Amino acid sequence: MEMKATNLTKRYAHKKALDDLTLTLNGEKIIGLLGKNGAGKTTLMRMLAGHFPATDGRLTINDKAPFDHFPVTKDICLIMESHNFHEKFKVKDVLNISAKFHPNWDMDYAKYLRKSFRLEEKQKVKTLSKGMYSALGIIVGLASLSPITIFDEPYIGLDASFRSMFYDLLLESYQHNPRLIILSTHLIDEVSKLFEEVVILHDGKLMLHEKADDLADKHILLSGNKEEIDQFAASKNIIHESSMLGQKTIVLYDEEVSDTGDLSVSKASLQELFVYLTKEEVNGYVPSSEA
Repeated sequence: MEMKATNLTKRYAHKKALDDLTLTLNGEKIIGLLGKNGAGKTTLMRMLAGHFPATDGRLTINDKAPFDHFPVTKDICLIMESHNFHEKFKVKDVLNISAKFHPNWDMDYAKYLRKSFRLEEKQKVKTLSKGMYSALGIIVGLASLSPITIFDEPYIGLDASFRSMFYDLLLESYQHNPRLIILSTHLIDEVSKLFEEVVILHDGKLMLHEKADDLADKHILLSGNKEEIDQFAASKNIIHESSMLGQKTIVLYDEEVSDTGDLSVSKASLQELFVYLTKEEVNGYVPSSEA
């Protein structure tokens, strides 16, 4: 499967959710889709699922537009943070209806997952806790076996043990049924080891699309005496720096570095890198003086 966005723009009134985005995702892999709130992630995922058309540009899946095109969208399963299921349905109704929409549906696997997450067949959606609602979404996403499976913050309300179980199940499902899985998350460190590729959106634009291993190799974290750090890093691409008591730490990105001398060398986590890359400068607030 290949998803291709070419100069893709989506506008709501006067706001651009996606702004001239060009991006290609293909193959069988797990991709992390990252970005701050409002970056355009959910808009892109909903457009992939055929929920609405582009304002400008083009979005295709295997060279066909997904909007209002069931022959394309039948191969896509999007699980959002909320509004996935009608509240009057029972859990068993959701599974039975999902089976009709997803050609690769595995009902035995769905029932296994339901028991794993301790959901009862006769529970109504409106009675589910936030965590159990998320679990139902995860069950549908995994059991759909859709060639493109998309999870948008699917774990809201799940405790740490159930989130860990989800990550294990996701990897296990992918290994048994390889497909293109897109996972949008803010809990980056919990799931980053699953990512083969990372996409970062920022203000509706593509900031970065890299293989996860390449992204890890492209940065270096250096610590040491402030003067030595400043001398070493002059004219280099610094994406983060902090100083305390004469010591300084910096993160260099996409720089060739050979001899670091006595400086301490390490790596940042993917979540730290994401924060550094998307951080915006904020002017400090200075309160007005009292009369």
